[in-house]
Amino acid sequence: MDESASGRRVIHIGLPEMSEEQIIELGELAQETIIKHVFDVLNRSDVKDIEVTMRINREDTLDLEVEVYLEVPIFVKVDVEGLIDEAVEKAYAAVERKLREIAGKD
Repeated sequence: MDESASGRRVIHIGLPEMSEEQIIELGELAQETIIKHVFDVLNRSDVKDIEVTMRINREDTLDLEVEVYLEVPIFVKVDVEGLIDEAVEKAYAAVERKLREIAGKD
């Protein structure tokens, strides 16, 4: 039996207009941050499956929806949900730093 978990959060961000390229960069930054954190904690051989899905909606606010699925073999002793939460928090912080950087350039 394997242990798996998934987590989903929506981050509402109010910002001045951003280019399509900047929005895509934000999604890629969040995705890379999540994957890096998971592999900082676990060996590649400890991860059976990982999926990181980003959805970005731009209406009144900029909504960044992050969905993470992580599956590890049962013998790998790790709190999968906790690891996902940590990874998403790091991604949120990275996105927030990038947004401040973009806002500072305007």
